[in-house]
Amino acid sequence: MSDIATAVLVAFGVVFVAELGDKTQLLAMGFGARHSLRQVALGLLVGYGAAGVIAVVVGGMLGAALPRRPIEVVGGIVFISFAIMTLRSGDAGADGTGSAVVAVRSSVIASIGLAILMAEMGDKTQIATATLAAQASPVGTWIGATLGEVASGLIGAFAGRIVGGRVSPRRLQVASAWLFLTFGVVMIAGVA
Repeated sequence: MSDIATAVLVAFGVVFVAELGDKTQLLAMGFGARHSLRQVALGLLVGYGAAGVIAVVVGGMLGAALPRRPIEVVGGIVFISFAIMTLRSGDAGADGTGSAVVAVRSSVIASIGLAILMAEMGDKTQIATATLAAQASPVGTWIGATLGEVASGLIGAFAGRIVGGRVSPRRLQVASAWLFLTFGVVMIAGVA
């Protein structure tokens, strides 16, 4: 088996297992409850792919991780902002024609990608990816880690889709906002 294929398999296995029950899987669940699975899958791919590139570059070229604390604070602020935007998007109009709702819908993939990217900064799976990239093929590590994270995230998104069909949109909106707010506060407090 080639070095790249081995790196893909190892990174996939390590990262997939590490992501089960992680905060980004819970975020994917919230996104799956509110948006189409196609949009969620693309957003997960963008966010996890970008986080993986950062981890592989850091691990593969520098052999060290990014400073964790400043990234956690910035990520926390972004999550709190998402919480506010999530709640405000529901106030745009009951008929769904408000400009805030249109703006949110037109950038769902980018919003999901950014949320996942920020949640992954300094996370255990990003550190694991950096470590694996320092020891094996960076390209193979990136591919495997990204696929492992997306697979885990899709499990959450499917679960969210099941729950989303049984819960009112407003409750999902409030629950998503609380989830963003909680992760934001936890990241700023440095507990995660």
